[in-house]
Amino acid sequence: MRILLTNDDGINAPGLTVLEKIARQFSDDIWICAPAEEQSGAGHSLTLTRPIRMRQHAERRFSVAGTPTDSVTMALKKILPSPPDLILSGVNRGANLGDDVTYSGTVSAALEGSLAGIRSIALSQVYAKEGMGEGVSFSAAEEWGAKAIAPLLDLPFAPRTLVNINFPPIPASAVKGIRVCRQGFHDYARGSVVEGVDPRGFAYFWFGLHGIEHTSGHDTDLEAISDAFVAVTPLQLDLTHEASLAELKARYT
Repeated sequence: MRILLTNDDGINAPGLTVLEKIARQFSDDIWICAPAEEQSGAGHSLTLTRPIRMRQHAERRFSVAGTPTDSVTMALKKILPSPPDLILSGVNRGANLGDDVTYSGTVSAALEGSLAGIRSIALSQVYAKEGMGEGVSFSAAEEWGAKAIAPLLDLPFAPRTLVNINFPPIPASAVKGIRVCRQGFHDYARGSVVEGVDPRGFAYFWFGLHGIEHTSGHDTDLEAISDAFVAVTPLQLDLTHEASLAELKARYT
């Protein structure tokens, strides 16, 4: 089985090292193509206004000066000798839950793979607020990654779908199991805007990553993580709100 690894945290991210360890439990035919630098929050963006630079670091290991979507595109069109059987994106440093999947470069890299007709899975390690910084633990992802992926390897994926996996911010031994669940939603607009002044006296603004409240009791990925489970969520590209189609058609008749 040929596996392509990518992420949005960059070619040197510790989560990519974790992902490679997970992937090698299934195959030795591993290829890596990831952004040269961190691209968190890049979503499904594609670079169109400048040329893309690519660098080879080792055999089957490449970086791209672009977005996660650019990385998958380059891997499929310029690097791999034939399409992979599986694309794994991550392991992201931080959660990709609820509405936040639309911002996520990690999820979007998997989405790009699904558009190419390739089985694609996004993986993210949630961390507690007090664990922010360089010391984020990937313990749960390391122990539970292969367990979460294995049941998906022979499962038929519907066209233009992917699977999003999040690992709870606890030691691997404390994880209660794996829960298949819906994508959640938040109650409020995300985060905050932190204002500061640079050394030259000019104001700057930085989007904060403070916790966002969510409604509980809906059996979503948010609740699964809160309950100490690995959250496995199927996602789709089709964003059409089916319930509104009939009413809108009537308005334009």
